[in-house]
Amino acid sequence: MLTSHELLLQYWHDPRYVFSEVIVCYVDRGALGDRSCVNGRDIRILESYYFEIGSGESTKFIPYHRIRKITYAGEPVWER
Repeated sequence: MLTSHELLLQYWHDPRYVFSEVIVCYVDRGALGDRSCVNGRDIRILESYYFEIGSGESTKFIPYHRIRKITYAGEPVWER
């Protein structure tokens, strides 16, 4: 089984996939239920240990170990 990072890299680089169809749900302390989800179009970069999300002028760095679920085109493809 692929890690969450490996799976996201596959969706990012493989032309068979549209990265904006990806939704990543992760632990977000302080958010409602301590969970947040982000659409692939808001992910700016995939680094070795974290991914960067942003909207407008704010930026967040989310470590991969906080990911709890990844969906593609509405279907769950990875879950912890």
